[in-house]
Amino acid sequence: MRELHRRCSAGTGGSPPGISRSSSAGGGGGKGGLSQPAGWRCLLSFTILFLACVCGFISRLFAVIRFESLIHEFDPWFNYRSTHHLTTSGFYEFLNWFDERAWYPLGRIVGGTVYPGLMVTAGLIHYILNLVHLSVHIRDVCVFLAPVFSALTAIATFLLTRELWSQGAGLLSACFMAIVPGYISRSVAGSFDNEAVAIFALQFTYFLWVKSIKTGSVFWTVGCCLSYFYMVSAWGGYVFIINLIPLHVFVLLLMRRFSNRVYIAYSTFYIIGLILSMQIPFVGFQPIRTSEHMAAAGVFVLVQLYSFLQFLRDRLTLQDKQTLFSVCVCVAALLLFVCVVYLSGIGWIAPWSGRFYSLWDTGYAKIHIPIIASVSEHQPTTWVSFFFDLHILVCTFPAGLWFCIRNISAERVFVVLYGISAVYFAGVMVRLMLTLTPVVCVLSAVCFSSVFERYLSDELKQDDPPAEDAADDFDRRNSGSLYDKAGNCESITCVKRVWVQTSGVW
Repeated sequence: MRELHRRCSAGTGGSPPGISRSSSAGGGGGKGGLSQPAGWRCLLSFTILFLACVCGFISRLFAVIRFESLIHEFDPWFNYRSTHHLTTSGFYEFLNWFDERAWYPLGRIVGGTVYPGLMVTAGLIHYILNLVHLSVHIRDVCVFLAPVFSALTAIATFLLTRELWSQGAGLLSACFMAIVPGYISRSVAGSFDNEAVAIFALQFTYFLWVKSIKTGSVFWTVGCCLSYFYMVSAWGGYVFIINLIPLHVFVLLLMRRFSNRVYIAYSTFYIIGLILSMQIPFVGFQPIRTSEHMAAAGVFVLVQLYSFLQFLRDRLTLQDKQTLFSVCVCVAALLLFVCVVYLSGIGWIAPWSGRFYSLWDTGYAKIHIPIIASVSEHQPTTWVSFFFDLHILVCTFPAGLWFCIRNISAERVFVVLYGISAVYFAGVMVRLMLTLTPVVCVLSAVCFSSVFERYLSDELKQDDPPAEDAADDFDRRNSGSLYDKAGNCESITCVKRVWVQTSGVW
């Protein structure tokens, strides 16, 4: 028995080999890495995410494999010409470039009429590849830019979903984002358009925003501002961000979930993001002079007023607090309304654009701006388009939305608002299915993950109960009389462990 005890203590450290102490298989001294369950989980998560990125990249190469490496359609071809001019003449020459072939015979000042983020991204990648002596033509960089960024979008969606729910849901959302048709249609190889990089910037900005309000860190908020700046430089859809984030903060105020973390995040985001967005020539002073950006300014003022009242709360009596709160809210609302009306009347604040009006009134563009209504992607979305672009996710998306509402928190309020607003705008204009697709992938992943965790884990527990037999029960009942004199190891348990170690050869 003492020999058995020595073999149990020395060989396994008191535990069956291969069952509970997997680190002993590597020499008994390794802690962490693949010898621990966390190491295997990290390896599995990395493998799934890597395969999702590879699948997303490969699934967009059909046009190149079937035909050749070429640029598709009209806007991508103009973007390619602009990128080629950027790489050959330099950035400042690109900003002042007058293209006499565009809008012929009028011509076009390219630098002040485009979002340069797409061209600068492709030019920077081309410069880095040539810097490391990989000679690649700028056309090939433009052709493969969208598939590469589709992989990055899958990673950004994983990060966002992980912050909102869990790592398992994040992996599911990355897999969905890699193959969902609503995003593939805008990111195939050769589709060198603004949406190729904008959806990645959109998802990454939302991830950093959620991270900012969860931590209250200025570091994450500054990162969110930089990502927002990239989004502004790449696509006009940045207006969706600058209205959704203030809406999120306003709803948190109404729900009484506003905190110092949210105050730090939004105040930093608005100020730095406003300054950075005005550096894009095509945007200019629009963030302070157009109606689309006034909601963000109004929420910023409201947040400052609310924080000031919170500061005074502990320094005033109850009657004074109620009076001060009522007076300040009424005065602030009145002043804000008067300022907006006055500035709009003198022409300082531009009215809503026709495209923005068409989002609220589907018949506005057909009556007042026929050229907008004539574009096919500006038409209302049919039900068939939802199923073709989203497939089964259109059915699981409402369930994921319900799971987030049921387990609500400050960051999940954001994804709920994102989902509801994206559904409405996607129904108004078929082009905006592109903004709906990411949140559908996120919420569908939440749905699948919640169902799997709730039901599959229970089945695993039922199908794989703890391995207990009659000998274990006998050991527990007679634990007081089964100790060896040489140490504190139960003899019968040691016999069982040696039996397992020798694979039944006694």
